[in-house]
Amino acid sequence: MPKMKTKSAAKKRFSFTASGRVKAGVAGKRHGMIKRSTKFIRDASGTMILCDADEKIVKKYMPYNR
Repeated sequence: MPKMKTKSAAKKRFSFTASGRVKAGVAGKRHGMIKRSTKFIRDASGTMILCDADEKIVKKYMPYNR
C-alpha cells in the first residue's frame, strides 16, 4: 500500500502539541479590526487548541505528524 499524502494546506495552518492536540490560529483577524471590540482582539491573539470534532478532521489530513 502506498504512503498517504499530507494535505499541503493543513501543514501550513496547523501544528501539534507534545500531547497530540492541534494548534491553530484564531479566526477573524485578517481585516476589519476597527469594528471589533478590544476584548475580541486581545482574546484572539496567538493560537488556540481546536475542539475534539475539528481535531478529528485535521488529523485525517496529516497522517504522519502525530
